[in-house]
Amino acid sequence: MHYKELKAAWAELTAPGAPFEIETIKVRGNEIRSYKNAPPTVRAIWLSTAAYGEREYIVYQDERMTYAQAHRDVAAIAAWLTAQGVKRGDRVAIAMRNYPEWMLIYWACVSVGVAVVGMNAWWVTEEMEYALNDSAPKVVFADAERLARILERPEMAGGAKLVGVRCESLPEWVVPYADVVKDGGALPDVAVDPDADACIFYTSGTTGFPKGAQLTHRGCVSNLFNMMFSGQVQGLATMRATGIDPASVPAPPIPASLLTTPLFHVTANNCGAYATTAGGGKMVLMYRWDAGEALKLIEREKITAMSGVPVMSRELLTHPDFGKYDLSSLASLGGGGAQLQPDLVAKIDTEVKTARPNTGYGMTETCGIITSVSADFFVDKPASCGPAMPSFEVKCVDDDGNAVPQGQIGELWVKGAPVIKGYINRPEATAESITDGWLHTGDVARIDEDGFIFIVDRKKDMVLRGGENVYCAEVEATIHHHPAVAECCVFGVPDPRLGEEVGVAVVLRPGQTLTADEVRDHCAAHISKHKVPRYVWFLDESIPRNASGKFLKRHLRDTLKPEAAA
Repeated sequence: MHYKELKAAWAELTAPGAPFEIETIKVRGNEIRSYKNAPPTVRAIWLSTAAYGEREYIVYQDERMTYAQAHRDVAAIAAWLTAQGVKRGDRVAIAMRNYPEWMLIYWACVSVGVAVVGMNAWWVTEEMEYALNDSAPKVVFADAERLARILERPEMAGGAKLVGVRCESLPEWVVPYADVVKDGGALPDVAVDPDADACIFYTSGTTGFPKGAQLTHRGCVSNLFNMMFSGQVQGLATMRATGIDPASVPAPPIPASLLTTPLFHVTANNCGAYATTAGGGKMVLMYRWDAGEALKLIEREKITAMSGVPVMSRELLTHPDFGKYDLSSLASLGGGGAQLQPDLVAKIDTEVKTARPNTGYGMTETCGIITSVSADFFVDKPASCGPAMPSFEVKCVDDDGNAVPQGQIGELWVKGAPVIKGYINRPEATAESITDGWLHTGDVARIDEDGFIFIVDRKKDMVLRGGENVYCAEVEATIHHHPAVAECCVFGVPDPRLGEEVGVAVVLRPGQTLTADEVRDHCAAHISKHKVPRYVWFLDESIPRNASGKFLKRHLRDTLKPEAAA
């Protein structure tokens, strides 16, 4: 493969005076790598897209919106927020599925220095209440389903003003979204600090409570530049290795992206939406994921890139109608949120003639991607998630935090501009996760001689179900609240579609009875449905433990068979 050319192209694009020149700056007391030519804030990125005017920007079902229309509504939302007394440094929550309004509210907030709180649309009432109390937003924009949950306990909103989006009827004290945008207005001229929070995205916590990660403007912009760099460096290396003059290659078509994952995650928002918007492209949103509908949209909207969790690409390729649609516009197919299995990399490369496989490995805590790999480099190393992007330093460390030699396995630590500021209201969690600017990813990895990273295992106690992190401790805490349960242990069960499903071994109190469905119903009342165990085993004896008293989860995985679950 063309690793020599990749190294040369990398050095050329990041050199002094080059578009992706890297500089070392001091942020929060730590020296970090950052892009010298990056815009200072997300506001600057949004303002730059006004030049795209009448280009189509957002498509949702039969609705279509141009950049000019989006800028009009974004300015109106920002002006309305300012009139309500929402000021720089405040927070605004968005609790809705992937409607066009999600993105318009997001751009309006970040353009005036207001941090967006991304509310997980899967959360039940208790989870929403926790996040609203934790983040204390001044305004909450909610669709009908999420608003109904808030209205179950109106006090959870605190003093926040509620705005109903796409709601047929509203209490008189809830503002209709139409009233927010009806009077228009100019985008307020606000100076935004590059190291201010752009958004608060919640990531599940090992203590059972989600943590609000503080993604800064600098971090979000750096992630965008990482994505732009990845496409350019691998393309340039491949062209030079195959003798193609880059100057002779025609400009690519205007991007058209199918966003398949929730906008309250960095995968869809920071990676999908940012990249498409900055490039003047078209974003196509779905009400919910459906492979058959995705095939129709790819053909109808001439989609050039679809990114989601790996199961989505797999379901697209195996759909019975796969051969009935024209997918020739697709240039890229893949995703993140979980490892793309090597067989899927090969299937994408062979079954979609125009599309090349791609993936990125990242975290909420890095505002998006840490690594990225595509095309020939991915096909050549399908088990790798690619090299770390230029704005990162990376190392694998042992249990004492000491770097291990190249090629050896250790926990992956990363440092750079995209690393979050910390977790709101959680100084202890911040201190545990970030050491002198180095983020502990919780993933065990090795780095090969070409700088490509291979994720080997997870150090965290977590199930990765269809790209959603499910922390075992949270599910265990919920199940332990049931009076019939003496002890329980939650772990991941391999699943060909979702990567992993949630499984739990349960020991009941003497004289108590409980069914698997009763366990699930109990969980569903307190946690999101994707966290509810699919597999439930009832054990007659105590769960096996090691010498330090920890459950032997690997032993349970190996001995408890899915077909034997209750």
